[in-house]
Amino acid sequence: MLQTLMVKLDPSPEQHKMLCETMERFNEACNQIAETAFAMHSANKVEIHKTVYYPVREHFGLSSQLTVRAISKVCEAYKRDKSIKPEFRLDGAIVYDQRILSWKGLEKVSLITLHGRQVIPVRFGEYQKARMDRIRGQVDLILVKGVFYLCVVVEVPEETPYDPRGVIGVDLGIKNLAVDSDGEVHSGERILSVRAKSDALKAKLQSVGTKSAKRHLRKLSGKMARFARDTNHCISKTLITKAKDTLSLISLEDLEGIGNRTVRTVQKSQRHNHSSWSFNQLREFVTYKAAIAGVPLVYIDPAYTSQECPICHCISKSNRPTRDEFCCTCCGFSGPADNVAALNIRARVEVNLPIVARFFAQPQALPFRVG
Repeated sequence: MLQTLMVKLDPSPEQHKMLCETMERFNEACNQIAETAFAMHSANKVEIHKTVYYPVREHFGLSSQLTVRAISKVCEAYKRDKSIKPEFRLDGAIVYDQRILSWKGLEKVSLITLHGRQVIPVRFGEYQKARMDRIRGQVDLILVKGVFYLCVVVEVPEETPYDPRGVIGVDLGIKNLAVDSDGEVHSGERILSVRAKSDALKAKLQSVGTKSAKRHLRKLSGKMARFARDTNHCISKTLITKAKDTLSLISLEDLEGIGNRTVRTVQKSQRHNHSSWSFNQLREFVTYKAAIAGVPLVYIDPAYTSQECPICHCISKSNRPTRDEFCCTCCGFSGPADNVAALNIRARVEVNLPIVARFFAQPQALPFRVG
């Protein structure tokens, strides 16, 4: 599996200025190349290279390989949609390969700029340090709030999925971000509370409109996203650890496209929280952590999991008198609604567990949809 690590650069003020100038010049060149590619209606790197290579080098002063990387960046962007001309921000990423970037141990990196090669110190934690010997392919130089980072792709070994002895069903939601079939609840109340306070503060600062208010708004930018991301990392890590300790399979709902399907059914007062629900990020975290740890993972059809009784299998909207309560109108079984949904998710996989186990015994095992 390939992962991306963020490695922070620690340039001197002069080196920071050089990197900013190089980044701006690189993206200016990309915009000019994009005009040529759009006029030629071609994303062929060879044809574009023949047309723009020498004029771009002469006009923008880029090195040979930086020019090649700019052409490649434009062609890859244009391939996605040939009906529009690609446009690049002046602080957009620079793509570095092994010819124009090299590592000087684990403490420094040498990379090309408009003013020649610069050896720049790097800063990273123990997590990144343990994986820096697995670097693969190209590296992206990005600028985030005035700080330069290298996006480094590393190869992480995956464990062979084990033969599952049980199933942990996981119900995803907004009030409770994740509830498993053992009854463990990962509440979303803290995220909702922090988001409400953040939105109220941003609205107040925007209404004031002073310079200090704008500085405060810039400081708050991305804070909520980082908080939600950290929360999803913690939840996914807990689920994977629990599954591996019990040699269980994890079963998740396949919620792909749920935002488009439910946008008209959500109350107006709840639309902001619904649109801010980062269930897909949590799913991605669980997926890649499961692959690394060798934990089998499957997705199930979520239809009626919150309305079905796990005892008599009666399906009815009336089984959910409130959002938090489940009470079967046929057999009288009751319990927390999210936990009941997790039990149904587990049950749909347990029925097919022998088939699922045989599937994960194959070396090319991948998550798939059940039920």
